[in-house]
Amino acid sequence: MFLTKTDKIKWGLLSIAFAATLLICGLGVFWFDIPVFNFMRNFDISVWRFIDAVFSLKIWIIISGLILVVSVAINRILRKSRGETKLLQITSDASRISFFVLSSVIASGAAVGILKFCIGRMRPIFFETFGTTGFFPFTNEWAFNSMPSGHTAASFAGLVMIGLMFPRIKWATWALAVIIMLSRVSFGAHWPSDVLLGAFIGMVAADFVKSAFVKSL
Repeated sequence: MFLTKTDKIKWGLLSIAFAATLLICGLGVFWFDIPVFNFMRNFDISVWRFIDAVFSLKIWIIISGLILVVSVAINRILRKSRGETKLLQITSDASRISFFVLSSVIASGAAVGILKFCIGRMRPIFFETFGTTGFFPFTNEWAFNSMPSGHTAASFAGLVMIGLMFPRIKWATWALAVIIMLSRVSFGAHWPSDVLLGAFIGMVAADFVKSAFVKSL
């Protein structure tokens, strides 16, 4: 998204996107979040529960970390036993990709955690139950950490990175990331501006990780 063909950050484009994201999120908080949220809630279906369970930050870290550990271990065993070259390449690629995905997800998670704590936005459940919204910054309470969306940030970080590593399936990884983003609103867990900010954080995390590590691994 914000990378050149040589994996350099497009700082100009990133700055514009950052300003646009802040503007849109601001408009969301003061204008379109409630009507869009109410509209999206009409599409709450059972599959969103599955997405809620499978695409959390914790699951992304566990799965990508497990693949990284297993692929590195198998690769080292094959090297010592002078195993098949093709299998060596597969395990090397798997360890490299899983490292990139894990790093992107962790980076996005760190940024999300700090912002959730500082922003302290009330989750939509307060609006649906009591008709109220607001901000209570500097708290770790689940009820007041709606912005940004952790599921969205982690999923964009992981899926955008996979798309960067496999350009031919980028359309599919992006499509899945967008579905996850929309599901968080339909599920009632986040406001639209929460997921927009989460998506931006995930994209930036993936780009920064690839830019930083692609030439060293």
